[in-house]
Amino acid sequence: MTNKLRLDIPILLPELPNTADACVHRLVQELQGRDGVGQVHVRAAAGTDPAQLCIHYDPEVVPLARIRELASAAGASISKQFGHLQRQFDGLTHQRRAQTVTDHLRTLPGVLEAGASASGAVQVEFDRQRTSEADILSALKGLGVTPTAGKSQAAPHDHDTTGHDHAEHKDHDHKHDHGASKAGGHDHEHGGIFGQNTEMVFALICGALLAIGAAAEKFFTGAPTWLPMACYVAAYFFGGFYTLREAIDNIRLKRFEIDTLMLVAAAGAAALGSWAEGALLLFLFSLGHALESYAMGRAKRAIEALAELAPETATVRRDGQTTEIPVEQLEVGDVVLVKPNERLAADGFLTSGNTSINQAPVTGESMPVDKRPVKDAAAARARPDAIEAASRVFSGTINGASAIEIEVTRRASDSTLARVVKMVSEAETRKSPTQRFTDKFERIFVPAVLGLAFILLFAWVVIDEPFRDSFYRAMAVLVAASPCALAIATPSAVLSGIARAARSGVLIKGGAPLEELGSLNAMAFDKTGTLTEGRPRITDVLPAAGVSEDELLSVAVAVESLSDHPLAAAIARDGRERLTGKTIPEATGLENLIGRGVTAKLNGDTVWIGKAEMFGTEGVAPLGSSATEAIARLRDQGRTTMVVRQGTRDLGAIGLLDTPRPGAPETLKELRELGITRMIMISGDHQKVADAVAGQVGLDEAWGDLMPEDKVESIRKLRSETKVAMVGDGVNDAPAMANATVGIAMGAAGSDVALETADVALMADDLRRLPFAVGLSRHTRSVIRQNVFVSLGIVAVLVPATIMGLGIGAAVAVHEGSTLLVVFNALRLLAYKDARGT
Repeated sequence: MTNKLRLDIPILLPELPNTADACVHRLVQELQGRDGVGQVHVRAAAGTDPAQLCIHYDPEVVPLARIRELASAAGASISKQFGHLQRQFDGLTHQRRAQTVTDHLRTLPGVLEAGASASGAVQVEFDRQRTSEADILSALKGLGVTPTAGKSQAAPHDHDTTGHDHAEHKDHDHKHDHGASKAGGHDHEHGGIFGQNTEMVFALICGALLAIGAAAEKFFTGAPTWLPMACYVAAYFFGGFYTLREAIDNIRLKRFEIDTLMLVAAAGAAALGSWAEGALLLFLFSLGHALESYAMGRAKRAIEALAELAPETATVRRDGQTTEIPVEQLEVGDVVLVKPNERLAADGFLTSGNTSINQAPVTGESMPVDKRPVKDAAAARARPDAIEAASRVFSGTINGASAIEIEVTRRASDSTLARVVKMVSEAETRKSPTQRFTDKFERIFVPAVLGLAFILLFAWVVIDEPFRDSFYRAMAVLVAASPCALAIATPSAVLSGIARAARSGVLIKGGAPLEELGSLNAMAFDKTGTLTEGRPRITDVLPAAGVSEDELLSVAVAVESLSDHPLAAAIARDGRERLTGKTIPEATGLENLIGRGVTAKLNGDTVWIGKAEMFGTEGVAPLGSSATEAIARLRDQGRTTMVVRQGTRDLGAIGLLDTPRPGAPETLKELRELGITRMIMISGDHQKVADAVAGQVGLDEAWGDLMPEDKVESIRKLRSETKVAMVGDGVNDAPAMANATVGIAMGAAGSDVALETADVALMADDLRRLPFAVGLSRHTRSVIRQNVFVSLGIVAVLVPATIMGLGIGAAVAVHEGSTLLVVFNALRLLAYKDARGT
């Protein structure tokens, strides 16, 4: 499925005024900049048909599940015509099996995309008008792939994230399974009569029968003549059982894969009467498969451990009664009681008690974080996304020494932890550039091997040797040239890298961003909330002539209280403190002028608050001389400035200062040591303000005075020169992040939009996690290269060796050894530590 597909998606935005709405524009911007996306355009609504978003995309590069995430983040919802199945399954014991299942699913009518991982994750996008989830599950069952026993939760809903009064779309048909069965609860690779160990047991039985047959043949001359042959035939059965199943599935798909080559070689050995050698081949191959499955299971368990962080029950107070209920029954608004040293059962905010909470399971923060109750529970309830970090808590984190009470803001299926587990599972099925290359290579290489083996069958015509020897050599070449190690080289490293990152609070959405992050040499940073703390404070209040400071602040606080922008929050917070005891009027009708400011109504007048550049454009009257002079003075001091106008009067200017993040200079130094040679700050602030902040954190380049569309163009320019990452908060920076090679969002644990838009999400609001992510990606990329070189190198050595006479037994031993070598090399990533030892 490498050809580009066209997908017409109805844009579901209730009360959408027209297709020029900001949500649609943002969605088009975010999609248009991504690798694998060709043309993106909107068709206007016609009659009863909704507006259509037409996307021409390559599902191998940007899957539909990713488009679904981006649509949700932009406030849209993909039509329920397109179903999404994402669950954990048993029966995917190795990467070749996963690839067979993937290819089979893609042949089913109505399936748009499909992906399977050796860890058991299966993801399918399908058209409900042509197929159903039940049909897909039935097809998987026919392949011996069944859902993992464990708790299954509904997929996250589509949340309003844009400021529109959008209704919430709840699609309860979108399901996924976290594979969250508790330790010892269920088998995870239920593959036969011996459960998850069936393949290993069959391999060992094959080896035992081979040993008995060989001993009877060579050392027990009095044994019945039929005994060795019976042992070898039985060894063929046990050693070839799973291999035959895989080969049959591949033949149905008109594919000749590694398992097929092994079976042909084993059958050829039997045809020559070399039953013992054929049984040895199947024993080593099946044992290698079983050991590979065991090793990959380690990476799988590292991911499953995330899902097991959340407790199964919660103590809740309802109607004055305290009861213990399953976490799946928690509702938004429930009050949960959390004992000391107990795991939290839900996302929410503190209503009672002060404590410190170990957030490492979700955010990767090494030290417990102090938490306090919210000041205004009603406000927190109304705007849960705006709750301060000091009062927000997450499911799966660990309470400290004090008992607390939290109010639930998300159902268990929508918690940050549940979303991370879901996204990690989806990421397992998204291929990296190297994996896409090796898949293409195999599709050419395997037929070429079959052709070479066929030619070698006739070597007796050219050289003086019996046909038996030529046949044997051809079978040995089949074994030697089978690219088993190549097939698992990249997926094993990607799976281990993603699992290791998730354990430290870094969510990497697939092999592509994991590899790309490791090859970067340039990074662009947003200023506010990324290089600075994102908590600006008012430093200067400069009212115009004839205007009091109280009047200026009253108008500013009234309007900015309606906005959730960091600068607006600072003006509202600090302004209220300065106006303590004084009445603040009520503003209405807030409108966000993206990148410039806001406008609202107050006492019948229009109020404008924003950058000086907003005035004098698009019908807004220019500033007077006193306001212009005030702005110039503040900017010379490195202040971020906001001008306030009511009606036709300039009320004055407000100066704000945002302090650099602690550790930002050290973080940037570490990034330079990792090979990031060029780092740039991009900001909507005035150039002088940008230069001042850049100097404080140690950056040489700062680009100021940038509107959101200018940021996009800046990233495109950088990307045309080199690979570049864009680091921001994932909300205002989403289009720029989409146009970067890799988009990195900070503080994603508190933001749905950041989780969905970013390629890499730092769960903690901590810039110091960035060097860990880059270092791990570089290390993963190195491991992938090592694995590919080893796997191709072994083939390059073995093929000439078998042509020159190396036997099948030795060839398969080296062959399987190389497969295990690359798997265990990849598993080293699970123990990765950066320079800080984290």
